[in-house]
Amino acid sequence: MLTRNMGQTDRVIRTIIGIALIALAFAALSGGWAWLAGIVGAVMLATAAMGNCPPYAILGINTCNTK
Repeated sequence: MLTRNMGQTDRVIRTIIGIALIALAFAALSGGWAWLAGIVGAVMLATAAMGNCPPYAILGINTCNTK
């Protein structure tokens, strides 16, 4: 089981940026840039939904207020 290491503010920011990147990928970008924006956006949405960021775990960062 993954331990939460992201706070509410971090999750909201990632959700907004993830949605924006996916919208940008479909609406304004083409080719490789569209794929890159879509993948990064999807990863940001997934980490926001799970509340866990693997790089945070590796670096020892925890923005979650609950124990």
